[in-house]
Amino acid sequence: MSKLTDLNLAQARDGLRDKQFSARELTQAHIERVAAADKLNAYVLQTPEKALEMADASDAKIAQGEARPLEGIPLGIKDLFCTKGVRTTACSNILAEFTPPYESTVTGNLWADGAVMLGKLNNDEFAMGSSNETSRFGAVINPWRGADQKPLVPGGSSGGSSSAVAARLGIAATATDTGGSIRQPAAFTGTVGLKPTYGRCSRWGVVAFASSLDQAGPITQTVRDAAIMLGSMASYDAKDSTSVNLPVPNYEAALTGDIKGLRVGIPAEYRVDNMPSEIEALWQQGIDWLTQAGAKIVDISLPHTKYALPAYYIIAPAEASSNLARYDGVRYGMRVAGKDIDDMYASTRAAGFGDEVIRRIMIGTYALSAGYYDAYYVKALQVRRLIAEDFTKAYEKCDVVLTPTTPSSAFAIGEKSDDPLEMYLNDVFTVTGNLAGLPGISVPAGVDAKGLPLGLQLIGKTFGEEDLLRVAGVLETAAQFTARADDWWSAE
Repeated sequence: MSKLTDLNLAQARDGLRDKQFSARELTQAHIERVAAADKLNAYVLQTPEKALEMADASDAKIAQGEARPLEGIPLGIKDLFCTKGVRTTACSNILAEFTPPYESTVTGNLWADGAVMLGKLNNDEFAMGSSNETSRFGAVINPWRGADQKPLVPGGSSGGSSSAVAARLGIAATATDTGGSIRQPAAFTGTVGLKPTYGRCSRWGVVAFASSLDQAGPITQTVRDAAIMLGSMASYDAKDSTSVNLPVPNYEAALTGDIKGLRVGIPAEYRVDNMPSEIEALWQQGIDWLTQAGAKIVDISLPHTKYALPAYYIIAPAEASSNLARYDGVRYGMRVAGKDIDDMYASTRAAGFGDEVIRRIMIGTYALSAGYYDAYYVKALQVRRLIAEDFTKAYEKCDVVLTPTTPSSAFAIGEKSDDPLEMYLNDVFTVTGNLAGLPGISVPAGVDAKGLPLGLQLIGKTFGEEDLLRVAGVLETAAQFTARADDWWSAE
């Protein structure tokens, strides 16, 4: 492996500014590594020529002493973010070869700060999945493997992003989180996944799944890298009616390492039945680490947690049903001819959507139908409000909440794909953050008996990313997670 692909974002940034290497050299090293990693199926489109062109522009900026915050940093972009002139399909047949004539606000912010695009990353179709097995381009493979050497899922829906960062196929990656789709894949791959507060990053130009839940964020190698990425991704955007007009703090400056007196809440309701002893032990280890750093541990209650998954799997499909109604074969994407317009609509959608997307559209349409709207959708919204109120009350006693990120380590490809309910349980610790619109971060904190990564999750107050990152940095330092997946997949 090239030493340049071993660098994290902060190291690469400093090396570029000190002219230890050029942006072109850094980008070329990553281009070559991506090209040798087809077995992982993390990228659905590689853009080496565009990447080198952007890298050369960054070298010119650096030579002039005008380096921007992400100058020359090669990134992977989840295929949910519209990229002007570069194919964006949400990994669905319905969008076929769609090439946007516009740039998403988040990626536009990254390019304005000097970042370099290596290509588009695989994801579950329309971000619907917890394992990255529903993509039109096939499943993504986790670079980690257990003792039995079975191919493992990288988590979802941002599995391409997490796999790419874990395998060093990009210094960092963009991702989206609707019910845990940044944090869960980060936990499965030994990376850091940050879901910001709802409204912190613009959703404009991000292909929509569930508009009141979706939020963009980064997957990175370190907490510092996540802070740097969020500083560039976040902004107020008048084109997004849910964007919040607040200044973007210097998140990196928040990483002081000092959490003395900070209150960490431990929710009783997250001690779920049949929790693996390894997860329980890691959670206790996290509590001990933060106690040793001077934090105060506080027992809290989030009594409506048990209703979070059912509420989420009504609200999210209902919003998906509405959002995906626009894919009809008329204006863009796939079109299947029919004997009349109704037949064309039906044929196009049947051929264009995969099984999981169809399942969620059907569930959502049912929940929104005249006879069931009040019984299901309205009731789920009421539960959502109660979950948000639980957190509001809890934060009167604490500053952040510490929980496991996932109920297990990564599982085998195909192991849960035939059991939707079992798959949905992967989100048990993460969906509450989306329902309440709160920021959350997963930090790699240990490995299980199979040698696979496990993560700890921190959930913060609304727009409390600075406290969240500061505690995450302390957790990261204490955990000293340095394990790496072997390069079994490399063709080098």
